[in-house]
Amino acid sequence: MVPERGRAVLLLFVLLCGCNLAPRYHRPVLPGIPGAFRETGVWTPAQPADTAPRGAWWTVMGDGVLDRLEDRIEHGSPQLAAAMARYDEARALVRRARAEFFPQIDATASAQRERSLFPATGNYYEYHDFETGGTVSWEPDIWGRIRNLVRAARANAQASAADLGALRLSLEGELGDDYFQLRGLDARISLLQRTIAAYSAALDLTTKRFVGGAANELDVGRARTQLTTTQSQLEQQVADRALVEHAIAVLIGEQPSTFSIPPADDLPPVPVIPVIAPAHLLERRPDVASAERHMAAANARIGVARAAFFPNITLGATGGSETTTSMLASAGSGVWALGPALATLAIFDGGRRFANLALTHAEYAQAAASYRQTALTAFREVEDQLALLNHLADAAARQEEGVVAATRTDHLASVQYREGAVDYLQVVIAQTAELQAREDLITVNTRRLMSGIDLVRAMGGGWGAHDGEKGK
Repeated sequence: MVPERGRAVLLLFVLLCGCNLAPRYHRPVLPGIPGAFRETGVWTPAQPADTAPRGAWWTVMGDGVLDRLEDRIEHGSPQLAAAMARYDEARALVRRARAEFFPQIDATASAQRERSLFPATGNYYEYHDFETGGTVSWEPDIWGRIRNLVRAARANAQASAADLGALRLSLEGELGDDYFQLRGLDARISLLQRTIAAYSAALDLTTKRFVGGAANELDVGRARTQLTTTQSQLEQQVADRALVEHAIAVLIGEQPSTFSIPPADDLPPVPVIPVIAPAHLLERRPDVASAERHMAAANARIGVARAAFFPNITLGATGGSETTTSMLASAGSGVWALGPALATLAIFDGGRRFANLALTHAEYAQAAASYRQTALTAFREVEDQLALLNHLADAAARQEEGVVAATRTDHLASVQYREGAVDYLQVVIAQTAELQAREDLITVNTRRLMSGIDLVRAMGGGWGAHDGEKGK
């Protein structure tokens, strides 16, 4: 039976081991979250969160080539591999922190051969000394120092998982932006190639009219200038396409010299992007999750700093044996010790512990402010892309009307020139206006596709609360 006094001491010990000096942590709740985003429209309808793209979120764009390129990022991107290594490092730090919960057992052994002089006889004698032993030490987590170290390490690992998700999402979005920029360049190259063919025909016609006396040399010069200028534009677009293609190769971990994407004549259609509810944005954005986990880690470090004001008790035991053998005799002995050792408690440290405590409070305040800023930035980015996607759709509709009008004007100018009603300057003006209108339409539709990518990325892509280390 355990004496009453022993029971009281044991109960007090158990209660103390359950002590936690860190402030109680609650996930922060941001006030004023709207019920819906303001900039939604026909191209971005508000939908329940379960209809929003998750996982392979880029499939909402409906482009098979993009799907295959995105799949290659996971295993080919060096940046993603480095982030994965950082996440593994954070998980190892959690395991190292947890190790302090367990006793530390050390074993020692030594063997020596010594030679000594007998003063009385003047003779030397030799002997062997063998020692074996071991120590066991354990620090009860009375003030919660170890528990808070583990909590902080675990929260940092969860933040690292969120950082990994944020980088993955960023790389996927960057690839999507580059891909549609490449397709925009393809559309421009195709347009310029068709335009060059038309301008070549116009130059031939003008030259024949000049030979026949129906046109002057000025018209021929204008036609030739129009053609060569457009040919120069084509070469510049081809060069820009090569640079974007190289950037895509690096993103997926390929050598630019051996990587290529077949060109396409037209831009893919712009899809309708479903929009999640604002309240779900904080659950989907990995950068917001990372900021929240950094808050949790900072909160746990306050408990570690507070524990430094209290003494640590270490329970230890040692034991072993020593054997000495010589030509004259052999002797052995055993030793052991058991008992608590009270760690030295600093009486005066120049304010170091108070400074460390103030530091942890400041780090928590900084993490809290960073979380709020990250969340506000997330809402702003969604609203930005919603505004772009919807207003660019209106701009594309107006630009299509402009293309129709410019095409009609070009046709009329060409007919009137062949009939001798106008000079070639009017044809050049009409051709330039049509080419510019078509290029502007390609620019608007390329921006719409890139805004679609950026909108899904701003909504968190395929990130959810179930990913990473959250909840473990």
